[in-house]
Amino acid sequence: MVEPRPSPVLAAILVVIVVVAGTAGGVFLYYENHRAPSAGPLTVQVGDNVTVNYVGLFAKGPQQGRVFDTSEYSVALNNLSWPKSLQYSSRGGSPSDYSPLGVYVGSNAPSSGYTIGNTTFGGVVTGFWQGLVGLPGNRTTYLTVPPALGYSFVNASCFATQPLTTTYPVVVTLAPSQFASLFPNVSAIAGTVYTDPVYGWPDMVLSVNASALVYENLPTLGMITNPSGWPVLVSNLSASTITLESQLTPASAGLVLGHTTGPGLCGATSFIVTGVNLATGTYTEDYNAEVDGQTLIFIVTVVDIFRP
Repeated sequence: MVEPRPSPVLAAILVVIVVVAGTAGGVFLYYENHRAPSAGPLTVQVGDNVTVNYVGLFAKGPQQGRVFDTSEYSVALNNLSWPKSLQYSSRGGSPSDYSPLGVYVGSNAPSSGYTIGNTTFGGVVTGFWQGLVGLPGNRTTYLTVPPALGYSFVNASCFATQPLTTTYPVVVTLAPSQFASLFPNVSAIAGTVYTDPVYGWPDMVLSVNASALVYENLPTLGMITNPSGWPVLVSNLSASTITLESQLTPASAGLVLGHTTGPGLCGATSFIVTGVNLATGTYTEDYNAEVDGQTLIFIVTVVDIFRP
């Protein structure tokens, strides 16, 4: 991590002109940085508002070098040079969707930030703002942020252990309203064959009455399906059950993003497979955010510095 360091005394004055327009009370803010030619470059100090371009990467672990967030369109667009993390979320597909981040340099920014002009300045993790202190504008720097200065909290209740081998019923009975909720585009008529939206195999409606609908799952032995985000093998079929064997391996840990068909732990609908134990026949689902508890690298460039 780039440690905070003192900077030269700067002859910098931030001039803020507030013009109140008419009785409507419109407020306009004008900012101008002044410094003496001999004072050297303006550098970031605690209490400043700054705008920053950045690329966030994992420093170690299975996703080392992958981008989890960025303010730069060129990085977002380039998946070859900048591979993305499992939970990376694009801001959009055009340059206007990306802009420098407004950062208050310090620990006491309002939780919702505050807006000056067209820019909202807010708080960031401690290691990020501390690493900005002393930096001049237009110079790219690498900041290494350990968990203690970043996203240190990992919720132990957001982990779940699941079996690698499971069974699923061949014949399922539901209330007609449940069936309609699970399969909204399927006709509830005996003999209807449709593709199961979770497992991908054929299903067939066997019977329907006012209180119950019965359907049959029709996979084939050896079929590979993908109900949660990784391959699962249909390894056995009986008259009443379907045996499913997950194809996860220990090498999958940290590199597989899973999803649920309903609400998961801690309000999340996706998780990362963080462990696979063949000896116990189990794997671990982690519903924490992928950055929680991780050492991160931020490639930052200070764009503008506004003195308070």
